[in-house]
Amino acid sequence: MSPESIIGALIIGLIIGLLGKLVAPGKQAIPIWLTLIVGIVAAFLGTFVARALGVADTPGIDWIELVVQVVIAAIGVSVVAGVYGRKSVT
Repeated sequence: MSPESIIGALIIGLIIGLLGKLVAPGKQAIPIWLTLIVGIVAAFLGTFVARALGVADTPGIDWIELVVQVVIAAIGVSVVAGVYGRKSVT
């Protein structure tokens, strides 16, 4: 991977993570770095799922792939927020 593709993956991951955070119901009290990680993972998983469904690599913007990525990010943000929020100080 080139430095440009790594930077691109980080930017896409942040955008996907923030979109997932917006779509997820309720308030998610997780830090931005955790949102970034969830977004990057969701971007890779969403691409994998879209390719498995045969909807990736269409001409123009891959809207279905983007929707799949955002849905996975929303699920990921919700799960991580639930786990992250359960940490109690005792």
